[in-house]
Amino acid sequence: MIRLGITGGIGSGKSYVAALLVQRGMPLYDTDSRAKQLAVSHPLIRKGLADLLGKEVYAPDGSLNKPLLASYLFSGEANARKVNSIIHPCVFNDFLHWAESLERKGCLLAGMESAILFESGFDRAVDKVLAVWAPEPLRIRRAMERDNAAEVQVRARMAAQDSDEEKRRKADFVVVNDGDAPLAPQIDRILLSLVGRKELR
Repeated sequence: MIRLGITGGIGSGKSYVAALLVQRGMPLYDTDSRAKQLAVSHPLIRKGLADLLGKEVYAPDGSLNKPLLASYLFSGEANARKVNSIIHPCVFNDFLHWAESLERKGCLLAGMESAILFESGFDRAVDKVLAVWAPEPLRIRRAMERDNAAEVQVRARMAAQDSDEEKRRKADFVVVNDGDAPLAPQIDRILLSLVGRKELR
């Protein structure tokens, strides 16, 4: 089985491209949503965050104290690195277990979607990487509309990630999502290259 990492900068449309691959039969591991689940359910993460931030990082009902965690995260890059060092290894291993279970069932291709695939080291868990690219002005506009955010906020978030050019350089495949280039033929070519057919079902 081939494990495909799918990445792209803010507003590139990586989630949309990932959804098109899911439509063609590819199982997808969404690192963002899974990390949120694991932050509540994984004993190593719960212990790590409680040791770092105190027991009040979890509410009495077991849910995450998001305001407390957010204030800690946004008060410095070093803090974000500490939290990521607790969460990312558990997500990494969780993905490997997920992928292994699919491989045992005869799955040909499984995807991992992550905006920070390279920055987090998640690229070490996959065999190939697909980067979704779009021009920066378009990415900014998309992110502003999607998140109801100011341009300065979007640019600050973009600055915290590897550049799109860096992602393109490291990737095995690039999908151009500039609003002009059709996506379906690009995705079909990638699937043909990876597994020899356009549909996985």
